[in-house]
Amino acid sequence: MNTATYQHRRGEIEHYFDRTAADTWARLTSDAPVGRIRATVRAGRDRMRATLLSWLPEDLHGRRILDAGCGTGALAIEAARRGADVVAIDLSPTLVALAQERLPESLGAGSVLFCSGDMLDPALGTFDHVVAMDSLIHYRAHDVVAALSRLAARTRHSIVFTAAPRTPATMAMLTMGKLFPRSDRSPAIEPIAPAELRRLMAADATLADWHTGRYENIAAGFYKSQAMEWKRA
Repeated sequence: MNTATYQHRRGEIEHYFDRTAADTWARLTSDAPVGRIRATVRAGRDRMRATLLSWLPEDLHGRRILDAGCGTGALAIEAARRGADVVAIDLSPTLVALAQERLPESLGAGSVLFCSGDMLDPALGTFDHVVAMDSLIHYRAHDVVAALSRLAARTRHSIVFTAAPRTPATMAMLTMGKLFPRSDRSPAIEPIAPAELRRLMAADATLADWHTGRYENIAAGFYKSQAMEWKRA
C-alpha cells in the first residue's frame, strides 16, 4: 500500500520492533518474569489472543490462515495445533527468527510458515481467515480500512483484528505518555471508534459484501484493545 502515512508508520514500526524493542518483546512473550506493568500487558495480550482464536472455527483442518503481524508466533502455533496451515508474517526479521526457534517440532496436521515482510503482499496468496492482532493499532483509521480492504480481496470467510479503543481512559494514557519523552518509546497508537471504521467500511466498494460481526473490549491494566470481526456475506 503506497499511502505516505502508511509507509512512514510502517517504517517506524519495523525499526522499533526489529531493533529498539526486540529483546523486550522476546521477554514479554515468554514465561520469564516481568514487571507489574508489563505483566498486565502480557495478561491482556493472552486474553486477546484467546478471544480472536475463539472467533475462528474450532476445527481448522484444511483452512489456510494469515497471521498478519505474527510477532513471536504464539497465535500462529495455536491455530496450527487446531489443524490450520498458517502463513505467519511480521515486519521484524528478529521476531520472526525467534518465532521459528519457538516452533514445536510437531503440530499434528497443521503447519506454520514464518516469513518477514509486508502483511499486505499479494504474493502470500489467498486465505480462509485473516488474523491481525495488534498489528494495525499504530495506523490511522483510513489506512486501517485500506489495509483491511486489501486483505479482504484475498480472504474467503473472515478477518478478525484489533484496534485501539477511543475512550477517555485510552486518550488520557496516550496524552500522559507523550509528556515523558523516551528514545525507546514505541510508535504511538491511533485510537479509533468502531463507528468510524464502519463508516469507512461502507464507503469502500471492495468491502461491499462484507459486514461487521462480533466485537469485544479487552482491558487488563495497561493493555486496552478492542477485538473486531468482519465477515464475508
